[in-house]
Amino acid sequence: MFRKNKEKRVRTMKVGTHRKSVIALWLLLIGSVSFGIYKNFTAIDQHTTHEKEIIQLQLNDTSGIENFVKDFARAFYEWENNEESIQARTAAISNYLTPELQDLNMDTVRTDIPTCSYVNDVQIWDIKEAGDQEYQIKYSVEQYVTKGEEATTVESFFETTVHVDSTGNMVIVQSPVPASRPEKSDYEPKAPESDGSVDAKTIQEATDFLETFFKLYPTATEEELAYYVEDYALEPIEEDYIFSELINPIFKKEEENIKVHVNVAFIDQNTKATIISGYDLTIKKEENWLLISS
Repeated sequence: MFRKNKEKRVRTMKVGTHRKSVIALWLLLIGSVSFGIYKNFTAIDQHTTHEKEIIQLQLNDTSGIENFVKDFARAFYEWENNEESIQARTAAISNYLTPELQDLNMDTVRTDIPTCSYVNDVQIWDIKEAGDQEYQIKYSVEQYVTKGEEATTVESFFETTVHVDSTGNMVIVQSPVPASRPEKSDYEPKAPESDGSVDAKTIQEATDFLETFFKLYPTATEEELAYYVEDYALEPIEEDYIFSELINPIFKKEEENIKVHVNVAFIDQNTKATIISGYDLTIKKEENWLLISS
């Protein structure tokens, strides 16, 4: 008789969610997904930051816009009351204005105007973004205006808008608008006050050091300053000044150092005028007194 072959059973491995290996795999999966999400957001933030830095850099580099507006103002506000000069002015301002503004300003100066105007100075007071590739500029013009034998100097303030295209070319897209003159601010910083943290003996020593230093400072070379100043904290000026006095020095303890707020009076040997210079210094005493920051 033939014996029946027994069916071989296939061995299987049962894996439950409670086994440590499965838990480890789940943790690895969750960690990988979390890291991917983090990197994605970080990349977006870094890209956004980079774009902001580029925009800020472009806004800070405004010398081209300033020169463009200054050149425009010299052309726009200067003329003589004759046909040749007025035609030259019209041709000159066409290099700065849009065609529409050229037409608008065609007859702003005519031969029947009895004045001549010469530009003494143009100053840029403010530049700010005014839209997509547009900047609003506030500027002042000082004109020397003559009428027959009469003459006067006039200073006026205006605002205009400049468009800057992707190649860096510029055009004025707004006729000058009268603007207000900047006024003196009411802001007054809080006056430094002594807090009693430095004793009288140290104040006297520090005062003697500062007087000695500022007697030397105006004419001192870099090598001479090295004895008094640490790590080029104050650069040489090499001017013909004579030290006069320290005015109201204020001393405050800051860890092992001393912060000093002081005004220093110098006599300018060329003009004989007194120069009052304000300093915020940090000094310390080792073997000798040293000025370590300014």
